[in-house]
Amino acid sequence: MAITKDMTIEEIFLHHPEKKQMLAEVLMSVGLGCCGCSGASFETLEQGLQAHGKSQGEIDEVLMALNSVI
Repeated sequence: MAITKDMTIEEIFLHHPEKKQMLAEVLMSVGLGCCGCSGASFETLEQGLQAHGKSQGEIDEVLMALNSVI
């Protein structure tokens, strides 16, 4: 299952538990330390990235990086 910007961080990890560490590294590399944060269960990937000041282009790059992991 491909990762989309509408998925929550929690959903991403639930759908790809075998890649959790690598996915977390991608998120942390762009300033999202929310892997264990309560927001991970209700904020979408896009909302989390926007809250951390990421532009739409940066969000698209993160999405591509996450999907390259899986």
